[in-house]
Amino acid sequence: MAARIASVLFLISLLIFASFKSSHGAQIAIYWGQNGDEGSLADTCSSGNYGTVILAFLATFGNGQTPVLNLAGHCDPATNCNSLSNDIKACQQANIKVLLSIGGGAGSYSLSSTDDANQVADYLWNNYLGGQSNSRPLGDAVLDGIDFDIESGDNRYWDDLAKALSAHSNGQNKVILSAAPQCPFPDASLSTAINTGLFNYVWVQFYNNPPCQYDNSIDNLVNAWNQWTSVQASQVFLGLPASTDAANSGFIPADTLTSQVLPAIKGSSKYGGVMLWSKAYDKDNTYSNAIKSSV
Repeated sequence: MAARIASVLFLISLLIFASFKSSHGAQIAIYWGQNGDEGSLADTCSSGNYGTVILAFLATFGNGQTPVLNLAGHCDPATNCNSLSNDIKACQQANIKVLLSIGGGAGSYSLSSTDDANQVADYLWNNYLGGQSNSRPLGDAVLDGIDFDIESGDNRYWDDLAKALSAHSNGQNKVILSAAPQCPFPDASLSTAINTGLFNYVWVQFYNNPPCQYDNSIDNLVNAWNQWTSVQASQVFLGLPASTDAANSGFIPADTLTSQVLPAIKGSSKYGGVMLWSKAYDKDNTYSNAIKSSV
């Protein structure tokens, strides 16, 4: 009888936990792909720590350039990265979204016109999303969406790219859009795109930006956070480095994050969780393990 009661109580606790997770809806998003020692994509998803994994980066595209995917030491897209297809599908079967990030801090990318933006959107749709192409770099896996990590150039035509990608959405394949702006508000490169209201997730980089990041006080961060939650996006995330080595500044110790920072921002109806750069640093520091119960 005691064993039966214990079993019933355990099932009830699982139901309560599932209900909490469903209603709360917050998650940790992680960038993956820029370090061959960070572990496989499948292992990243099976850790149970992340709700979204962002593949980084499509580093060259636009303005007549041949698009180039850079996944560092994981595989050579010019030769074959099809082996990632099964990993992507395994992540998705575990209800983890997998996005492709375009841009990055060291890429060669720009858009020269609305027509250029439309061509890039068609390329992304046919080669990574729900379209058809004979040269899909990641095989037949269909990614869930596109992340805009635009850190150079001006803000022209990124709104056109967002509109063109969103227009590919249909009943079976909705294109998720995310953006990774810097925390100074508004972002110099992505403000026009974010203002379209088409972005599901905006994970703001609260690092390498001293005026608006945590610095022994939460005031600057909270002020910037309140500005960002005014944008037209479904959810806004707190973007952080996963270790002191992951960025020049802006790292927040896990105990400070969970006791001071998160309680100050989680009241926003747009709070979506925490974004971490990146899996390689999280693997070494296990930051996500330390914070996931508080996110």
